[in-house]
Amino acid sequence: MRLYSDKPGAIGIFDSGYGGLTIFEKITQHLPEYDYIYLGDNARTPYGTRSFDVVYEFTLQSVKKLFEMGCHLVILAYNTASAKALRTIQQNDLPALDKNRRVLGVIRPTVEVLGDLTKTRHVGIFGTTGTIRSKSYVMEIHKLFPDIRVTGEACPMWVPLVENEEYKSEGADYFVKKNVNHLLHADPNIDALILACTHYPLLADKIRQFVNQDIAIISQGEIVAQSLKKYLQNHPEMDAKCTKNGTRTFYTTESEAKFAKSASVFLNDNVKVQRISL
Repeated sequence: MRLYSDKPGAIGIFDSGYGGLTIFEKITQHLPEYDYIYLGDNARTPYGTRSFDVVYEFTLQSVKKLFEMGCHLVILAYNTASAKALRTIQQNDLPALDKNRRVLGVIRPTVEVLGDLTKTRHVGIFGTTGTIRSKSYVMEIHKLFPDIRVTGEACPMWVPLVENEEYKSEGADYFVKKNVNHLLHADPNIDALILACTHYPLLADKIRQFVNQDIAIISQGEIVAQSLKKYLQNHPEMDAKCTKNGTRTFYTTESEAKFAKSASVFLNDNVKVQRISL
């Protein structure tokens, strides 16, 4: 029995909240002709401090919802979900749900570009507590580049700074400088920093103030967008299942007004959003 329609549909982009909008923005800039559905599970954010099992359960619910909405391709625009849920969904759930649908994450594309960006082969990771503890970046980096030394730094205050619109404040300087100094003290040879949380690009200017100019700061939006573009070119059968009318639809599991207000911070634009239940 078929669970979902074969009719072509939008590309789904999922995040627990607003951070995925930094990925969404770059994807829609590079691939403007496609239709997109953005789903933010704001009612249950943050995921970063939750267990693997809970993050997997919540993420799978959202993926299924996007499948029900007609998406054949879903991007987990969220590092915690990519770290804690993606592999299980790909290997265990998709074969039963629909072997022709795809769910992609943000970690692998980010890691793939590292080889050209670090000369010292020392890389730093800024992420949520959940992402750093999962060691997903360490494992993925060592699959491709076993010679690279990876040092992670959990930054639990950075997401609240962004979501409360304090990321440009002097108060943000204290927390950003503290985490940057701690990471670079742990490994002074780092020459590439991955912003392994989709909120963190809004703090990139702050981070730049406290690191040497020769250190590369790697934001994921551009990388994921280019990776998706290449994926669709290499998989014409999936491209054919993605509708192309240039539409953008936003859903949240919490307050529409709150989502619209916060989304304007990430997108510099006003959006219309609908509330749904998972």
